Amino acid sequence: MNTSTWQPPLIWRAALLLARGLVGLLARLDVTGDVPAHLRRGPLVLTANHISPFDPLVMAAACQTRGIAPRIMATAGLFRVPVLGAAMRHAGHIRVDRGTSAVHRALDDAASAVASGSVILIYPEGRIGLDPGMWPERGKTGAARLALACGAPVVPIAQWGAHEVLPYQAPRGMLRGVAHALWRRPVIRVHFGAPVDLGETNTATPGAARRATDRIIDALTDTLAPLRPDEPDLPRHVDPSRPADTSRAHRRLS
Repeated sequence: MNTSTWQPPLIWRAALLLARGLVGLLARLDVTGDVPAHLRRGPLVLTANHISPFDPLVMAAACQTRGIAPRIMATAGLFRVPVLGAAMRHAGHIRVDRGTSAVHRALDDAASAVASGSVILIYPEGRIGLDPGMWPERGKTGAARLALACGAPVVPIAQWGAHEVLPYQAPRGMLRGVAHALWRRPVIRVHFGAPVDLGETNTATPGAARRATDRIIDALTDTLAPLRPDEPDLPRHVDPSRPADTSRAHRRLS
């Protein structure tokens, strides 16, 4: 593997600083844990739980505090937005065309990025989770397949509180959410966990990607639990626009 370090362009480094400022304006950001120094510039796969449309800004701000500039696997819709799409392409982020035959191209692009020494950030749930308790859902296998194929370590990042800033249906209700956050400034907690032991070494082994994915979701759940000790079952902040879906409930590995 070519592990020459990918250098984040100036536009992305500036965006990370801007994200930290915006998050600091709307909330009190509390970042704990870290990524081992020898992994911060890749190759590395970061996996995060997904609870709100505000998550990307939170992840960017948290990574900036740790000196990490990840390339993000993001939905194709963002790349079609004027100006934003061009900026994301220039920053090296990776387009994911969900629900199309081109979706597999994203994994190839991510593998090439990891091989070039990049840090990749993935939401393994594949969507904003709809678990009624807002615990991580059963994950998609992309993050695990990427890590196994490239031999890259996986670090879980758990976060809690972003759902108090933007509602699930944002941009609908966004102004009300932002105004409420400016007044209350909720605490957003982010914790970088320990690297995950995937327990697998070869994606060709039957069921390997599924088992490794379940270990990633287990690690995210374990990393999240200390961030919400007073909310073990249901969140205190209830977003009425958020649907509930138990069809993808995660079951821990035995």
